[in-house]
Amino acid sequence: MNWTDIKITVPKAEAETAEAIATGISGGGIYIEDYSDLEQQVEAIAHIDLIEQELIEKDRSIVAVHLYLSPDENPAEVVELLKERLQKAELHSTLEISGVAEEDWANGWKAFYHAMTLGNRLAICPSWETIDTDRVVLKLDPGMAFGTGTHETTSLCLEALDEFVQGGERMLDIGTGSGVLAIGALLLGAASAEGVDIDEMCVRTAAENAALNGVDSRFIAKAGNLSDKASGTYNIITANIVANAIISLSPAVKPLLAEGGLFIASGIIDEREQEVAAAIEAAGLKVQEIRRKNGWVCILAR
Repeated sequence: MNWTDIKITVPKAEAETAEAIATGISGGGIYIEDYSDLEQQVEAIAHIDLIEQELIEKDRSIVAVHLYLSPDENPAEVVELLKERLQKAELHSTLEISGVAEEDWANGWKAFYHAMTLGNRLAICPSWETIDTDRVVLKLDPGMAFGTGTHETTSLCLEALDEFVQGGERMLDIGTGSGVLAIGALLLGAASAEGVDIDEMCVRTAAENAALNGVDSRFIAKAGNLSDKASGTYNIITANIVANAIISLSPAVKPLLAEGGLFIASGIIDEREQEVAAAIEAAGLKVQEIRRKNGWVCILAR
C-alpha cells in the first residue's frame, strides 16, 4: 500500500488554521502549496520569465495543505477526524485523497480492521475473518462507508447500545454509514431499525451489511435527511455524525423519541462537548451521561 496524500484546499486567509489542523493530526509530513507570492519568491533567484507557465496560471487565492499518511495509518478514520476539525474551525475547505484508488478503498480496510469485542455482549468481525466467541457477532464489510467499531465514536455508541438495548425496541440511526449501529441494535434484540443517510452509497452498504447479518427483514435503509425520512416514534435514536449536525438536528429529535426514549449522540470532539450538550438540553432533552474516549465524546440523553 502506498502513502496516502490528503489534500485540504482553503482560501488563502484560512491557510494558517488549516496547516495547524493538519500538523496536529499528521503522523507523516505536511506540504504547503501556496502560489500567492510566487513572483516575489522567484525574483530573488532568477528572472521572472523563468517561471513555468503552468505555475503562473495557478490560482493565487487558495492554498493547498497536503497531509501524508504512512501505509500503516487508516485513511478513512483520519479523514473523518479532519472533517470534524475543519468544520469546527468553520473553514471553507475541500478534501481530496490520492494514493489509494477509490476502488481499492474497501480492500485497504483489511490492513487495519480485525475482529474485536465491545461491551458485555457484542463482538464485531469483518466479513473476511472469523471469530470464536459466545458473544453476539456482528459481521461487517465497511466498503466505502464510515463505521467499523474501531473509531472511538462508533465504539462508544455500540457500548451504549450493548448496555441499553433490552429487546423489542424501535430504533433510528441518523447518518447510518455502514449500518453498524442499527445492525448492532437489531442483533442485540431491537425489534426494528431504520438507517437514514444522505449518501446513497452508504444506504446500499448498510442494506448489504444487514443482509450479511440476517436482519434485513427488520432493517430499512433510507436515502435522505432526518426531516423527510423518519416516521413515528423510536425508543432509541443514534447520531454518530459531527457536532454541528447534532446541534442542528437536536430540536427534531425530541418529537421522534417515545416516552422514556434514549438519544445517543457522538462524533463530537471533546472541545465541543459542552456546546453540544447545551444544544441537546435546549431542545428539551435531559442529558443523563457523557462518556469520553481518547478525545471523543458520546452524550446520552432522554
